[in-house]
Amino acid sequence: MLRSLSRAAFFAFAASAVSLAIPDVASAQQFTATKFDIGGQGNFDYLTADSATGRVFVSRGNRIQVVDGATGKNLGEIPNTPGTHGALIVNSVNHGFTTNRADSTSTMFDVTTLGVLKQIHAGKSGLDGFMYEDATGKVLTINHSPENPPTPGTIVIIDPKSGDVVGTAMTTGSAPEGGVSNGKGRVFINLEDKNAMDVIDTKTWKVVATWPLAPCEGPTGIAMDRAANRIFVGCGKTSLVVDGSSGKIVAQITNGDGVDGIAWDQSQKLLYIPSGADGNVTVVHEDSPDKYTTVATVTTMKGARTISVDPKTHTAYVFTPEYGPAPAPAPGSPPPTGRGRGPRGPMIGAWLFAIKH
Repeated sequence: MLRSLSRAAFFAFAASAVSLAIPDVASAQQFTATKFDIGGQGNFDYLTADSATGRVFVSRGNRIQVVDGATGKNLGEIPNTPGTHGALIVNSVNHGFTTNRADSTSTMFDVTTLGVLKQIHAGKSGLDGFMYEDATGKVLTINHSPENPPTPGTIVIIDPKSGDVVGTAMTTGSAPEGGVSNGKGRVFINLEDKNAMDVIDTKTWKVVATWPLAPCEGPTGIAMDRAANRIFVGCGKTSLVVDGSSGKIVAQITNGDGVDGIAWDQSQKLLYIPSGADGNVTVVHEDSPDKYTTVATVTTMKGARTISVDPKTHTAYVFTPEYGPAPAPAPGSPPPTGRGRGPRGPMIGAWLFAIKH
C-alpha cells in the first residue's frame, strides 16, 4: 500500500488515507481506505475490479470509466452505454459486457483495447445486474420488468464468444437483482420486490424453487462461498447467510443501511457490505459456514453503496460522486416531492475508495 500511495502522489488526483485497526479473534487486523478523485460526470451503479489487469470499471451513466485500481489514473472508457448499470469482465474470452437500461442493449467490448465489438439487443428495457455462469460458459443479464402492472423479470443468456443471445429465462418476481452460480447447475437470483430468491436450473433455465428471505427487505447484492455452499444476501441493516442446498437462513449480519452490492474475498474469507446511507463498509470474517464475526467498519462516504473486490490484491473498491450544496430555492417554490433527492449542487468530486486488508 505504501508503494501505491507514493505512485499516486505523481498524479493530479486528490488522495487521502485513513486506517482502522481492529482486534480480531485471533490477531489484530488493519484495513486502509485510500481515496482517489477519478473525475468525470455522470450517475453510477455497479463497479467491477478486473484482477487480470488491476483495472476498475466504473459505470457513469452513458459510459464505463476505466481507471487504474492502484493509482486512480484514468485509462480510458467504453462510450455510448446509455443508462448503463455496469460492466462484466470475462477474461477467458477477453470480452466485457455492459448492461444498458436506456436502450435495452449490452455493449460487448474488447477488454484489452476497450474497443466496442457489438451492441447486443437483450430484450425489453430494464437491464440491470449481470453475472457469468462458468459451468455453462454463459453471460447473464438480469433485467427488471418495465411493465405497469409489472410482469416477471427476465434473464437474457448470451454466448460470450460471439455475443449472440442464446436463450431467455423468467423470474418469479418483477425486480430481479444480483445473481450467483454454484457451478453445479444452479443459479440464485435475488428478487427485490418479493424479498425472496429464485433458484434456476441451468439445464432448463427454469425456476425450480423460490426461497423467502425474511427478515431481509429488498435483497440486492449477492455473493457466494462455493466451498462452504453459503450464499450471502445484501440487505439494509441486516444481511443474511443462506444454505445453498436448502435455502435455510443460517446466520444474520448487522450492517449499515442503503446496501446495494456486496463482495466476497474467497481466500481471505472476508465479506464486504457497503452502506450508502451510513457511508461505511462492514467487513465480516467467515469463522465457519454458520458463524461470522465483524472485524471492521471502514469509513467511506455517503452514497457509496456498490462494491467489487480484486481477489489477487485483496482490495475492495467502492465509488460515489460528491455534490456541493444545492442552490437556494426560488421564493415560493414548492418543496421536493416523491423519492428523489431534491436539488443538488455541482459535482465536486468523484471518489473511488480502495480498501486494502
